[in-house]
Amino acid sequence: MLELRRIAYHQEDFHLTADTRISAGFTALIGPSGAGKSTLLNMIAGFLAPTSGQVLWDGQEISGLPPAKRPVSILFQDNNLFPHLTVRANLALAMTTRRPDADQLARIEAALAQVGLGGMGGRRPAALSGGQQGRAALARVLLQDRPLMLLDEPFSALGPALRSEMLDLVARLAAEQGIRVLMVSHAPEDARRVADEVALVSQGALHPPQPTQGFFATPSKQLQAYLGDG
Repeated sequence: MLELRRIAYHQEDFHLTADTRISAGFTALIGPSGAGKSTLLNMIAGFLAPTSGQVLWDGQEISGLPPAKRPVSILFQDNNLFPHLTVRANLALAMTTRRPDADQLARIEAALAQVGLGGMGGRRPAALSGGQQGRAALARVLLQDRPLMLLDEPFSALGPALRSEMLDLVARLAAEQGIRVLMVSHAPEDARRVADEVALVSQGALHPPQPTQGFFATPSKQLQAYLGDG
């Protein structure tokens, strides 16, 4: 379980607070642009330090740990694939090596097969479609073998059908491997599709997550304002 305990983040005129627990298998964060959704992910991942408060995972504080030591993997919007490396070499970086041994190579090939890229490890990212690049980035995240996966709108540049396909793939693989997912999205339909719970980030605060169906069925005033329904 992820706990954000009395978190506050202040930078010039930007202020954000969070004091909640996130325990669902797949949770979506939605809210207006600039509300602080990506800021929250960066604090959880360790790229930003909160002004005050604690980040805990399964009851253990991780606020002071560097990103590499946290039980967290993150998938960014641009996939962060190195263009000069093959897909296989990009995935090897998840195991902090440029020269994987036989066992590691077997894991890489298995991860590629999981995401539908079997036999494509020797290609460079430029030779892949946008959807295939997203699959390669997902395979690299899976190889990190962390219990919490953060998604910062990694599929936002894809068309609706391909985005839905990638979301379904993430949800299926995360469930199979027991990985919890926290996803930032500007698309309510994405949250409806894959999230067990949804939390709104608005007016400088992360609001407690709610089951997805009820979240949209009885929207708060803040959610109505965001969706344009009130």
